[in-house]
Amino acid sequence: MQRPMNARTLPWLHPTRVAALEAALARRILIIDGAMGTMIQGWKLDEPDYRGERFADGYDSRHVHGPQCGHDLKGNNDLLLLTRPDVIAAVHTAYLEAGADLVETNTFNATSVSQADYHLEHLVYELNKEGARLARACCDAIEATTPDRPRFVIGVLGPTSRTASISPDVNDPGFRNTSFDELRSAYREATDGLIDGGADTIMVETIFDTLNAKAALFAIEEAFDARGGRLPIMISGTITDRSGRTLSGQTAEAFYASMAHSRPLSIGLNCALGAADMREHVETLARVATGYVSAHPNAGLPNAFGEYDETPEEMAATLREFAESGLLNLVGGCCGTTPAHIRAIAEVVHGLPPRRLPGALQEAA
Repeated sequence: MQRPMNARTLPWLHPTRVAALEAALARRILIIDGAMGTMIQGWKLDEPDYRGERFADGYDSRHVHGPQCGHDLKGNNDLLLLTRPDVIAAVHTAYLEAGADLVETNTFNATSVSQADYHLEHLVYELNKEGARLARACCDAIEATTPDRPRFVIGVLGPTSRTASISPDVNDPGFRNTSFDELRSAYREATDGLIDGGADTIMVETIFDTLNAKAALFAIEEAFDARGGRLPIMISGTITDRSGRTLSGQTAEAFYASMAHSRPLSIGLNCALGAADMREHVETLARVATGYVSAHPNAGLPNAFGEYDETPEEMAATLREFAESGLLNLVGGCCGTTPAHIRAIAEVVHGLPPRRLPGALQEAA
């Protein structure tokens, strides 16, 4: 396997968009959208919604010789990009209207590794391209009404349903159900779709296993190399519990050290914890990171029913303190958050200065 060339030496694929994003980051704290899954649940969709016309007869009507789809598809939220794009567009638009500057594509599970659970691996490129295209259209529509405030599409690469560092079998610690090369290939296909669909950035998100993330970063560089150009990279890890470590055992500082070689536009944390429990770890990243810092926590910790109880006002008050302490460049919400949460967050950080970049990078910004 040949190492791709250093993507940082390549020109931007969309220099005007990157310049607009960097200018916005220099001026203010930018708002990332909230949970997609939480919003989809509110639509109370059933199996026919997930199947649409294309998969109604138990197979993919556009791939006559493709795999059968007679098994349940409900719960495959990424598939709604093809069968209920109106739902996904409505969610994107609701977050944009609530004040989001950046929206994440509905592609969290749009890798061959994760889509294998539904036997829909053949859709991966299409899902990612359509996810970016749909988000781009929603951003463009809102941006047209406020041309002085650009909106940006974050092309999302989720962690997949497997881990390269940890055995899923407690009786066989050396066993792995995936490999670096399998993950690299899966992420490359997804990245190509996101770029071709019009994403402004690529975010490796909800990282619980650093080796998975390194496979994603390798694949991203391969995709950039093939095009002779690059997009900004965003990285967001997950501290899985109050131990203060990722699932693969790293503290926030160690996680940053493992990712810093990619010189991401931003690095941050999302998911698993509510804002209050995430605070010390975001503070660590704000202390060590040379780029921008992001945080999009859950609406508190899940209750006994797996639901999130933190109100928009409670969450916004906590994140305001993050901003007042100079920790944030980008902020939004993860599980359990809604447009109401994003609106409240946008309101409380409005007018507060973004975290200052250290040293020469601050001067360059």
